[in-house]
Amino acid sequence: MKHDLRNIAKRMVARGKGILAADESLGTIEKRFAAIKLASSEQTRRDYREILLRALEGGDEGGDAQGDAPANGREYVSGVILFEETLCQHAEDGTALVDVIRNAGALPGIKVDRGLVPLPGGGEGEMRTRGLSGLSSRLRIQSARGALFAKWRAVFHIGSDMPSNCAIQTNSKALAVYARQCQDVGLVPIVEPEVLMQGEHGIEQCAMSSAAVLNSVFAALQSEGVDLEAVVLKPNMVTSGDSHSRRDTPEEVAEHTLSCLRATVPAFVPGIAFLSGGQGDVEATANLNAINALAGKAPWMLTFSFGRALQAAALRVWGGKRENAAAAGAAFLHRAHMNAAACRGAWTPDMETPPQ
Repeated sequence: MKHDLRNIAKRMVARGKGILAADESLGTIEKRFAAIKLASSEQTRRDYREILLRALEGGDEGGDAQGDAPANGREYVSGVILFEETLCQHAEDGTALVDVIRNAGALPGIKVDRGLVPLPGGGEGEMRTRGLSGLSSRLRIQSARGALFAKWRAVFHIGSDMPSNCAIQTNSKALAVYARQCQDVGLVPIVEPEVLMQGEHGIEQCAMSSAAVLNSVFAALQSEGVDLEAVVLKPNMVTSGDSHSRRDTPEEVAEHTLSCLRATVPAFVPGIAFLSGGQGDVEATANLNAINALAGKAPWMLTFSFGRALQAAALRVWGGKRENAAAAGAAFLHRAHMNAAACRGAWTPDMETPPQ
């Protein structure tokens, strides 16, 4: 099993490919649908996610991530994180959506945490992630349904005396217990410790907080006996807060992010799939590109696991209208193409021509 999990983890972070996060909770996707004046229902959620997943399909002609985009996304996406509802849904033609993912050469995964609740003893607004109760049983069920990996998200606020030691230790322990249970049932864990972008903090403060969190997370993972060669890390990039007085350049983000990772992440972790964390679509791509351009011979693959930064354009184009499905799929593929190029340090702003 150890060998199989390590191989799956390597496939998840294959060079030039990233992971689509399509695991929005019911509350989150309801807000995103509200922005296009569409009611959220099991049907509309299925229709939207089918557009994204069908865009991954296509022939074997492929394409070069530095050149023109092919007519499918199999060259760009290695895996898809699903919400539990989607893992059980079928496409309009009756095909299981998990099979649509497999047919596109990608790996299906599942979000398994149960969301955030206030953290007793933490700072103002600090949260812990719930969902450890009954987790092993849920993991076995999701594995039987076709999932090959799972995801658990923890969040950390930057502020006065935050992230607190209580928040760091509590969430690190939960991430480690989750990861060990995943591996025990044959799933690769995505470990997502997100230091939130919200706030007025500068990039140096984010770097210090991110390092403290990552050091604690890896200590907890090793304490739980987690095989780090069968783990994918999904961290934030190191950036200033969204209310800071200036915006960082991509080169600044790359320098601080890589310095933090080199000081905290063991070399035998196979890959790091960054979250976008509130960055704009092109901003996230530019930062990912700068990280890969500066990384040189980094010990890990450096890729993406974006949700909104991959989907926002597609959602706007779709607008809940069937006749816009093809155009929405093309908008999604454009963003996937841009980020695949960024994984190679080969993205340039002049590639940002919207699909016709």
